[in-house]
Amino acid sequence: MAYMTDLKRAIGKGSAREGTEHHWSMTKSSVALLILVPLFVFTFGPMLGEPHADVVAYFQRPFPAIVAALTIVVGFMHFKGGAQALIEDYVHGLARKITIILMICLCYGAAATGLFAIAKIAL
Repeated sequence: MAYMTDLKRAIGKGSAREGTEHHWSMTKSSVALLILVPLFVFTFGPMLGEPHADVVAYFQRPFPAIVAALTIVVGFMHFKGGAQALIEDYVHGLARKITIILMICLCYGAAATGLFAIAKIAL
């Protein structure tokens, strides 16, 4: 039988002092997505079903290309933050580190691929 005080049981299991920063980061990206997703839908929507040449010509204009690029970047960074928090809560040990690294690489790779595609069309 261990005689430990509440303080002794709590030492080492306290706040990592990152929760508030993560919360504000996710809140800011959520608000940005709240604005960007409808903009993306309204700029991309008219091009659905159009010929390839018309879509390329449309996305060579600055506004649709910038909206699409911002939506991709903010969306994947928001996904990265949420998925990382989920992994930190439910995966333990070495698997946690490996999974977080793979997930971050996947998010940055997907965002880079999307930006490359938009840049190739726009330039």
